[in-house]
Amino acid sequence: MKAPILVPVALALALGGCARTGEIDASGGITAVRSACPVVGVAAGTGDITLFKTPGATDEKSIDVVANMTNVRGNCADAGADIVTTVGFTVEARRTDTAAARDLILPYYVAIVRGGTNVVAKRVGRVNVHFDAGQARGQVAGEASTTISRAAATLPDDVREKLTRRRKAGDEDAAVDPLTQPEVRQAVASASFEALVGFQLTDAQLRYNATR
Repeated sequence: MKAPILVPVALALALGGCARTGEIDASGGITAVRSACPVVGVAAGTGDITLFKTPGATDEKSIDVVANMTNVRGNCADAGADIVTTVGFTVEARRTDTAAARDLILPYYVAIVRGGTNVVAKRVGRVNVHFDAGQARGQVAGEASTTISRAAATLPDDVREKLTRRRKAGDEDAAVDPLTQPEVRQAVASASFEALVGFQLTDAQLRYNATR
């Protein structure tokens, strides 16, 4: 069962992570490639969720269900003016009481993070994990989709030139990383985005994940 999320352009602004690959060309220079697609992943501390039989309990004997988000992958279509990114994932859950069949709805989110720290959009969805009678494990696929403008993920021409200009041994700035320049570093951060997914946790669940 899939639970699609559509993030409006007005909310999402843009996705675009850096994916630079250094190559030595025939002239001895170094080139860099930057993708407009986002870096896709799971936000720290939200990749698993633990439910307890008794409210407020946190001991192992009280555990009802433990679920993990795995197989997170991104599929990006960036050929046009809009960048469409689909984030797919799998939720694998394990329960302690296997007597009866059960359906469990778990909330998850997709967030767009700019420059590594600034959350510019977030949407919440839900997946339904089904357990057959007598079965301890259940699994379901989830999917979150975003459609965004390319403009915010595009570097200014002058910054792009500094990053991609071929440099040869002996050049005055051959050993200087352009990212050491504050204005270049800021421009790259501003145009860099992540599409992060995770479980929508309560404050108590976040504390449990951080301290267990």
